[in-house]
Amino acid sequence: MQSRREFLKLLSASIVVAGLGSTRAHSDAKRRISADVVVYGATSAGVIAAVAAAKLGRSVALVESSRTIGGMTVSGLSATDIQLEAYCGGLAREFYHRLYCYYGDASSWHYCTRGEFTAHSPVLHASPAKIPIWHKFEPHVASRILIDLLREAGVRVVLDERLDLRQGVLKHGAKIVALTMESGTQVVGKVFVDATYEGDLLAKAGVRYVVGREANSVYGEEFNGIRPGLALRSDPFVRAGDPSAGLLPGVAFAEPGPVGTADTRVQGYFFRLCLTDVPENRVPIAKPDGYDPRLYEGMARSLSRLFSPYPPAVYAGASAANQVLSLTPLPNRKVDLNTNAGSVTADLIGASYNWPDGDYATRVKLWQKHATYTRGLLWFAANDPRMAPASRNEIARWGLAADEFSDTNFWPPHLYVREGRRMVSDYVMSEQHSRRGMSADDGIAVASYSIDCHCVSYYVGPSRELMSEGNLFTHSNPFAISYRAIRPRARECENLLVTCAISASHVAYSAIRMEPVFMMLGQAAGTAASIAATDQSTVQDVPYERLRAQLLRDGLILTPLA
Repeated sequence: MQSRREFLKLLSASIVVAGLGSTRAHSDAKRRISADVVVYGATSAGVIAAVAAAKLGRSVALVESSRTIGGMTVSGLSATDIQLEAYCGGLAREFYHRLYCYYGDASSWHYCTRGEFTAHSPVLHASPAKIPIWHKFEPHVASRILIDLLREAGVRVVLDERLDLRQGVLKHGAKIVALTMESGTQVVGKVFVDATYEGDLLAKAGVRYVVGREANSVYGEEFNGIRPGLALRSDPFVRAGDPSAGLLPGVAFAEPGPVGTADTRVQGYFFRLCLTDVPENRVPIAKPDGYDPRLYEGMARSLSRLFSPYPPAVYAGASAANQVLSLTPLPNRKVDLNTNAGSVTADLIGASYNWPDGDYATRVKLWQKHATYTRGLLWFAANDPRMAPASRNEIARWGLAADEFSDTNFWPPHLYVREGRRMVSDYVMSEQHSRRGMSADDGIAVASYSIDCHCVSYYVGPSRELMSEGNLFTHSNPFAISYRAIRPRARECENLLVTCAISASHVAYSAIRMEPVFMMLGQAAGTAASIAATDQSTVQDVPYERLRAQLLRDGLILTPLA
């Protein structure tokens, strides 16, 4: 077994690319990698799927297109979206418990004490097994823990290997035989797991999927499809009140279509930044090349200020009434920068539409476009003279954390892809499950978050006001996610499981798409893959009772609690 230092050295030696940059030039001869279970995508779900399969005795290869292990869990999404901790089980619970142990050590606190932090930021206290867990953390700590889990399980990790989009999946009938990477490397396996947020492997494997929003009529839903617009108290024209001057960037003249009808657009994306106000750990955010203040004109008109001045006694200033950007306290005087904190979103609306089905070059451009936009947003908030002086001074004191994301110039490597492709299998999770009590009889994890979708589009309303469309945040009951929702139809693929781009309507997915749930679905996929590889069966033929028994032994919660 490799030591942790040796494992990290191996990872470091195998990668050169940060974020979504171009792939490295491979000088090695074409190679062949073989494993019982091949996981494509080292998101948090992919890591847990790989660990789960390895713990059950299977050989596992975890293949990742970038240089980063952990997906959004290590890329700035540090304030975990979890409402009911009782449903956090299995290896997900182990991950959050290790965070609890880490922050229980006084030596882990450098810029404040644990008591100072918890006095202003409550954390999760106990899981179903009464094991303390922790849900607000620094990205580099999450990365360390996920790498430890991989090392301890003996998972082979292969980074900087992107699926060849022309000939990436070799199939015999309905069975995947091997993946071909852009480098020429072939990855051979018995069972494959797509753990990408976008569903890249399932798409290339010929599995049916959908992008965007279904019509309400498809699954008998209420909140799917195009949503009623929300007036933002702002003028949408370049010159306020003058339609002849043209529209602000990203705004459409007409509403997107009748309420409840389908479209192919997805909610806005954003970078979850890790910021700090500690001078010795703070990297100032410079005005980006290509800065365009017109992108923030609607926001400036809608709000007289972006931030209220923070009471000096409040830890990291994150409890103030933020009107646009939500700052959630993290340990060591850091904050997780989110986007929704009122009627205006700071997501780059419209720039996400081409991401799910986009090729690598398209995604590189969109990644950079979002990065430029986000840097410009913070520069605008700190420097534009239309912002109140107190607000400018407040936002100007925040900067990127110098002890995070050092390989990518302190910027998160991954864009927050809230929704990509969604598989369409024999069983589709829908609003019938999340709101109306329908129960799956083959549950593998429980989703318990609210239905949460960000803005999808901007348009001009009937009174010539700026309208936001697609926003949705409404109650969802805890519901079991079916095993059938993570496997394709047998005729499409017999040896593939999916952890993130699962079979769910847009509405149900908006309650499922949280990192703890992805981890639990990853554990279920890794367990099912292990059973299928052992039995040399299809994933459709994995006996649910056997899968259920193993998941329960491993601490997962499979059905809503009474």
